[in-house]
Amino acid sequence: MSDNHHICGYGDVAAPDLHDGKNQIVLVFQGGGALGAYQAGVYQALHEAGVEPDWVIGTSIGAINASIVAGNDADTRIERLQDFWSRVSHSSAFDLAFAAASAFGNLLPNWTTVNLGVQGFFKPNPLAFLGQHVRLAPEAAGYYSTMPLRRTLEELVDFKRLGRAGPRLTVGAANVGTAQMRYFDSRDEAIDVSHIMASGALPPAFPAVRINGELYWDGGILSNTPVEAVFDDFPRRSSIIFAVHVWNPDGAEPDSILQVMNRQKDLQYSSRAATHIRRQAQLHRMRHAISELVGLLPPDALQRPDVQEIASHGCLTRMHVVRLLSPQINGEDHTKDIDFSKSGIRMRWEAGLRDARQALAEQPWRSDVDPREGFYLHELRRDRIDPAHLMDRTPTLVDDMQAAIER
Repeated sequence: MSDNHHICGYGDVAAPDLHDGKNQIVLVFQGGGALGAYQAGVYQALHEAGVEPDWVIGTSIGAINASIVAGNDADTRIERLQDFWSRVSHSSAFDLAFAAASAFGNLLPNWTTVNLGVQGFFKPNPLAFLGQHVRLAPEAAGYYSTMPLRRTLEELVDFKRLGRAGPRLTVGAANVGTAQMRYFDSRDEAIDVSHIMASGALPPAFPAVRINGELYWDGGILSNTPVEAVFDDFPRRSSIIFAVHVWNPDGAEPDSILQVMNRQKDLQYSSRAATHIRRQAQLHRMRHAISELVGLLPPDALQRPDVQEIASHGCLTRMHVVRLLSPQINGEDHTKDIDFSKSGIRMRWEAGLRDARQALAEQPWRSDVDPREGFYLHELRRDRIDPAHLMDRTPTLVDDMQAAIER
């Protein structure tokens, strides 16, 4: 990590390097429940390569992963991520039962999540089952209580560290009263456990969280792809952005009700990421054009207030977005985001580890690009993985997480 990033008004035509200190390293995590194990694998690959983020941004489960990364020393982040995901995975006894009932697909493990909750995360709220008409307090109106998550985060995240040491942390939440997206940023304010809880308060399952007198729900309701926080930041800095997406924007035509429900969820929570990226590419090209045109003016013209105002909209920073997309797993359905089975978490973590290692090996941000653009999208994706293929493999560092789960 380094504070010597290139800011607006300056650009480097040389290919960026993850270790040269000139580019801000940003991790952006989508929301997606159990799918977030993929993000933990991505971070592990970066950590192994000696790449630590300057800024971590997340929504919902992405905010939880982000807070664990930002709220711990680099040497303990993997351990804390393993601890979190081992806590929220179903026990080995459940996995044996699930294997015995494999003919039912994902029905049994995900039925368990719905009816029993997830240890260390959420548990059923008995009052909510008195009837949907029963009036509960605004901060209790949910089918589940997330008090277990509060305790988990308080044990795994050093909130005093945020804003003082380590990466900058930004988490997104939806204001219940105004329908506005709010990004809470450790650069500008103190972040505590309530901000992370608010970012993941998905209704009607989880109750809203009150912050400074305002109620907030899961940010994924309004924008589940918080990469916009990087694009709208000021002053802008040349960045390599690892945008880690867990919902598939592309998919086959569904021909069953289950497939329709699965595809509908993918569309809803992929959150128009491609549209955001295209819009930003256009805006950043315009910023470069403004800076180039201003550079052609004579020195005396640059002293005019109106010219200075126009020049302020220019920018020569360079944004490389490395988009990592979680693969589909054969047999998954619309309940994949509540698949907290040990095997499901393991497969997604390992997929993230493998994909990020591949991205680091390929280094697409060092390829030849048009220097006039200033915004570059690099995509790495694998459409589908077969769980059976993961059984016959050589051990990896993700086996440490498996050992933690077994304990």
